[in-house]
Amino acid sequence: MKKKILIEGMSCNNCVAHVTEALNELDDSKNVEVNLNGKYALVETNVQDDIITEKIEDMGYDVVKIQNI
Repeated sequence: MKKKILIEGMSCNNCVAHVTEALNELDDSKNVEVNLNGKYALVETNVQDDIITEKIEDMGYDVVKIQNI
């Protein structure tokens, strides 16, 4: 399932790299794309939203919303 994750707190390309790496570490994740200007990430995964949220928020960013698209 493709998900759009709205993320607050990313301010540089290093942030993008950290979020990208974290999402790639999730089981069954592929096609990870993180957009700094749009403050979102796209990922194809079947991982539950609460696990995704915990992974990102443990790194110091805020997950505003996760949408299935």
